[in-house]
Amino acid sequence: MGMANTRTFIIVLVVAAVIVAVFAVLRVDTTGQKGSGLGQAYVYDVKELARVDPNLILYEEAGEPIRTGFDAARAVAVGADGRIYVAGDKALRMFSPTGSFLREITLPDMPHCLALAEDGRIYVGIKDHVEIYDPQGKRLAAWDTPAEGAVLTSIAVGKNDIFVADAGNRVVTRYDTNGKVIDHIGRKDAQRNIPGFVVPSPYLDVAIAPDGLLRVVNPGRLRIEAYTFDGDLEFSWGEFSSSIEGFTGCCNPVNFAILPDGSFVTCEKGLVRVKIYDPSGAFVGVVAGPEQLIEGGTARVCYFPEQCQSGGFDVAADAAGRVLVLDTIKNVVRIFTKKK
Repeated sequence: MGMANTRTFIIVLVVAAVIVAVFAVLRVDTTGQKGSGLGQAYVYDVKELARVDPNLILYEEAGEPIRTGFDAARAVAVGADGRIYVAGDKALRMFSPTGSFLREITLPDMPHCLALAEDGRIYVGIKDHVEIYDPQGKRLAAWDTPAEGAVLTSIAVGKNDIFVADAGNRVVTRYDTNGKVIDHIGRKDAQRNIPGFVVPSPYLDVAIAPDGLLRVVNPGRLRIEAYTFDGDLEFSWGEFSSSIEGFTGCCNPVNFAILPDGSFVTCEKGLVRVKIYDPSGAFVGVVAGPEQLIEGGTARVCYFPEQCQSGGFDVAADAAGRVLVLDTIKNVVRIFTKKK
């Protein structure tokens, strides 16, 4: 083929490609009225996922929700005495076990998470650092930022150790009680068989279980992992599934709490569900589903992180086994008890 013919052939190919591309663009249905174009077998009905078999719902709501008064409630925790603490806006509010307002502590900035120590100290994560208060609201300490880009999302308080989840750096930082960094847990390490945390949105929760192991949600892997305090990964549980037993979306669960018997209460975003798993991670039942938690039972599955960057509910459990769900849409605490 001569040079001129080759040049002509290339031009024809380019023009043909442009025509095909233009034709494809013109056929794009930007309204969605034509559907996906796939067969019925590929239709994904989120409404079906939102429905929960009533026989699986083991809890019921007890009384009226506690109105926090916040415009943006962020975290909930329960003290050993049953008092309920809620962080939001630029404050921390304390309520009696029955929901009566007791006290407010003013904070310097928006809190992201909190935890309570046995001695009454209150640990608050304020974006990129931890501050400590006594029950009367006196600030006792303010720790340094653990790392550049830190976004603190959860705190777990042990006898001699404080664990702080940093979603910004996808790691859990271990401190001593004076705020000195001891170690980092969860960083990818092939030699230790640690895959690393996948954190597509600002949710990374941590707690100390009754068995003495640290539990950390690995939201992008849709599971909860168990670590020693020294950072060894012992085991994990949880899997991706559209069924009620599993977790769905890009990154769930977002938060969890541990009941007195060692069972886990998990909270999912997008398809908002609060569920119970036994200490080994086996599904037990449901506290509440979208129909109980969201007005109209509205639900969606977030397969891409940008779809659900906020709106995750927080959850706590008290010594009586009550499940406290912080509804971050209505800014109320809803209390659920086991059905008799």
